[in-house]
Amino acid sequence: MRKRKNNMEEDSVICAIATSPGMGAIAVIRVSGEESVELCDSIFFSPSGKRLVDALPNTVLFGQIREGEELIDEVLATVFRSPRSFTGEDSVEISCHGSVYIQQRILQALIHAGARMARPGEYTRRAFLNGKMDLTQAEAVADLVASSSAAAHRMAMNQMRGGFSSELTKLREELLRLVALLELELDFSEEDVEFADRGELKEIALRIDGWLTRLCDSFSLGNVIKNGVPVAIVGNTNVGKSTLLNALLREERAIVSDVAGTTRDTIEETLNLQGVIFRFVDTAGIRNTSDQVETIGIERTFSKIGQAKIVLLLVDATKCVEDIIPYYGQVRESLAAGARLVVLLNKVDGVADEGALLKQVAAVLPGETVMPLSAKYGKNVSELERFLVDIVQADLQEADDVVVSNVRHYEALFAAREAIRRSLEGLVSGLSGEFVAQDIRECIHYLGEITGAITNDAILGFVFEHFCIGK
Repeated sequence: MRKRKNNMEEDSVICAIATSPGMGAIAVIRVSGEESVELCDSIFFSPSGKRLVDALPNTVLFGQIREGEELIDEVLATVFRSPRSFTGEDSVEISCHGSVYIQQRILQALIHAGARMARPGEYTRRAFLNGKMDLTQAEAVADLVASSSAAAHRMAMNQMRGGFSSELTKLREELLRLVALLELELDFSEEDVEFADRGELKEIALRIDGWLTRLCDSFSLGNVIKNGVPVAIVGNTNVGKSTLLNALLREERAIVSDVAGTTRDTIEETLNLQGVIFRFVDTAGIRNTSDQVETIGIERTFSKIGQAKIVLLLVDATKCVEDIIPYYGQVRESLAAGARLVVLLNKVDGVADEGALLKQVAAVLPGETVMPLSAKYGKNVSELERFLVDIVQADLQEADDVVVSNVRHYEALFAAREAIRRSLEGLVSGLSGEFVAQDIRECIHYLGEITGAITNDAILGFVFEHFCIGK
């Protein structure tokens, strides 16, 4: 059950600055709670004599914020009435000038009038408790505020609009109906009556298992979209890894030298390409070496390969094609499940017959994606960028509209899938309906935890503690 407000802390009027910290043209101060309009009215004075308590919902009044005889600022006050507000409570948003001093003085006046400072995420938490959104939508608010790319923004908007939670709600309703039929059978066990068709149950359990598996599998994609797609730039020494990183970033970020083993540790930089954040990692060159520091760097290279979503394997196009084979095998074996490998033939500006080279590499590495490149002169760098974006866009289209990016959701979905698989095994083996019903109820429980239909203070604390104040 969703928690209801039951203490003075949750019923009190709260206030906070809703805009970014610091000075700007304007700032917005949010006030919310049962007596918020009356409280703001006590420090608001309109030249026309209009009062906030008499204002119609969703209207804006011009006036002054005063404390005693002191004029603090001229403001616009927007009045929202329950339940038609973000929190579902009576609320006022005060738009003032962006001076940090003015913002703090208005907050002081509100506190002196009886409000208290809001805690991180308290406005969104109240919106959840008042039924304005479920828990997945509340979490999407934080993701939306933190989104730094078009792809992350798209994911958060889809979740905030309820795309994920509506699917979960339909599943829970279907499972609740089935478990009710199974438990009804227990009341008629002596009559040997069967209310729930076992064949139908198996079909539904299989379908739900497939749906949960798809969502669990989408987490790896959602996580990298949210935090940046990790791309490891790897290869032998002096193949141009650092030059490629500099070319992608359009700046001299990594040291470029003819001395082998210049890069001894990983260098990581982020880049936004067509609305997708990529985390490029320049790594130490792969080679046999007795240098202890360089050896540690090479070990870290293989660690980054195992963590990457995309691995760019650079090859010196001016050298013998067969030189690729030794470290190509090491890289291929170190790839994570589902990771993409792209072989880049760098320094093609020094090759007489590019077409013949591509044929040779295709013969040595059949089935691999191979691209010619000149990082030094920028040849095909833009094509590589488009190719990287296309990889991510294709994964997003394949994942459909709902992509899981929240680790709490993933853990609950994984547990729900385990429960539905136990119920399926029970149905196949002819297990008693009461045991099958228990596993289905467990699945329902975990799905409810995601949306907040089943929740507790610990879950709410975990969800809202990382929100910013004012949201």
